[in-house]
Amino acid sequence: MPNTHRNHPDYEALRPQAVALRRAGLSRRQIRDRLHVHNNDILNRLLEGVPAPEWTRRPNAKDDLRERARTLRKAGRTYDEIQVELGCSKSSISLWVRDLPKPPPRRTPAEQARIAREKRWEHELAVRDSERRRTKSAATQEVGELSDRELLFTGAALYWAEGAKDKPYARREHVQFVNSDPGVIQLFLAWLRLLDVEPDRIAYRLMIHTTADVEAAERYWAGLVGVDVATFQKTTLKKHNPKTVRKNVGEGYRGCLVIRVLQSAELYRRIEGWWYGIVLGAKRPD
Repeated sequence: MPNTHRNHPDYEALRPQAVALRRAGLSRRQIRDRLHVHNNDILNRLLEGVPAPEWTRRPNAKDDLRERARTLRKAGRTYDEIQVELGCSKSSISLWVRDLPKPPPRRTPAEQARIAREKRWEHELAVRDSERRRTKSAATQEVGELSDRELLFTGAALYWAEGAKDKPYARREHVQFVNSDPGVIQLFLAWLRLLDVEPDRIAYRLMIHTTADVEAAERYWAGLVGVDVATFQKTTLKKHNPKTVRKNVGEGYRGCLVIRVLQSAELYRRIEGWWYGIVLGAKRPD
């Protein structure tokens, strides 16, 4: 098909004029009016290859929108928020900011309030914990070393609170103590040493749930009391009730240690007598 633009009767004469006017800084409209060329296709061909003067180039509005959209996205704004502020489509926004990382989820006012409360409570707990440690440390210093008499009374009271006791309907005049607290166990054994109970009269047994690490618990208690784990009596395994929500679980759960003193009927009677003596001694006249 012949090129109708180049075959225009005035093309050869108009081309140099159009180029000269363009290079002189005239706009398309000025050139069109000057040369009386009102056909846009012909005007495009006349100006082909000649750049427009700088003053005729209007800024691209989308470039500005794109930069503003990116700035808003970097500030953590959502697509909806950017669309409302800039008035452009979500598809354009997605195209402009797709290389930027997705902002973290925005918290609702209720969530913000909850987090603020938790932080305040964390601070309060830290203050209380510090005060708690100071109080405990000061109280520990108040005790100091126990005398034999103090240890005697302490052990008797401890046994009467935690140990097996005789009942009128079931004679149990023997010394048996069960506890899961290592400190309590150590205090009880120190008390037995004060009473000159020979080590060969003391028997140990573990009582623990079947879901725990039984062997590790046996080794722990044997190490605490200073005996060979092989000397332990048969461990008592407690079946777990699925309906019971237990708190004593995890690595720190080691069950309870049962300490039984053999041939201890006489010792039990003395313990009971000490306890009654402590009760009578604690009574003060009105």
